[in-house]
Amino acid sequence: MFRSSLAAVLVSGASFAVLPAPSAFAAGPSGLIAHRAVYDLELKDASDRSGISGMYGRMVYEFDGSDCTGFTTNFRFVTQIDTGDSTRLSDQQTTTFEDLTKRIFRFETKSFTDEQLDKDVRGAAEDDQKGVKVELTQPATKEVDLAESRFPTEHMLDIIQNAKIGKNFFEARVFDGSDDGDKSLVATTVVGKQETPAADDADADKAGAFAKTPFWPVTVAYFNEKSSGDAMPVYRMSFKLYENGITRDLTMDYGDFVLTGKLSKLEVLDTKACK
Repeated sequence: MFRSSLAAVLVSGASFAVLPAPSAFAAGPSGLIAHRAVYDLELKDASDRSGISGMYGRMVYEFDGSDCTGFTTNFRFVTQIDTGDSTRLSDQQTTTFEDLTKRIFRFETKSFTDEQLDKDVRGAAEDDQKGVKVELTQPATKEVDLAESRFPTEHMLDIIQNAKIGKNFFEARVFDGSDDGDKSLVATTVVGKQETPAADDADADKAGAFAKTPFWPVTVAYFNEKSSGDAMPVYRMSFKLYENGITRDLTMDYGDFVLTGKLSKLEVLDTKACK
């Protein structure tokens, strides 16, 4: 799974592959499969205070690796934003590595506006038995001690496991290295009953071999660590989730504006089985 804080037009994506039957895909003990997914983004709604009159873009999400070697995620999120008076190109590029066994997480995020670098955040986090210790190397050297948190792939596996046992609501603290890389967020997750794609399901046909595979509708709301009462989430994301970790039909709610992301291309990547 992914979370963004928020150039060809807008990112060159992977070519569509003819996929074999779902049972033919290699997956490790976690059940997750390596894949590259491309999503077309459109503006669904925007408040007056957002200053946004139009927005579109593309998101490319590549998840690779294995349970034994660790998982690498390459994520690129590019949007062209129209304010009525001007347009600007926003480009966020994130690379992470997560070792599920050692509970190590490394991250790097670069954010550009009109091809000019705005922010570069790099660091690593690990479980030190008392919580999560973060060591930032960019934009400045800094150490941060956080409460016990889940890393992104762990949290994805938590969602899938809870979905399987029918637990439709749970909360977790999550650290994904986003924003300034120095805090975790509280993630509230709601999982619906498993469904089979309907005939008019917008992007199901783009899922190739998974076009008719059952999925769970999921909504995750992220809150600041110290939020209380009826606090508004920093960010909310809804999506359709397959048991193998592939997602589609995204809705990304940033408060002042909402984007939709429809799966346009999917490629399953080759991975070596763990020995």
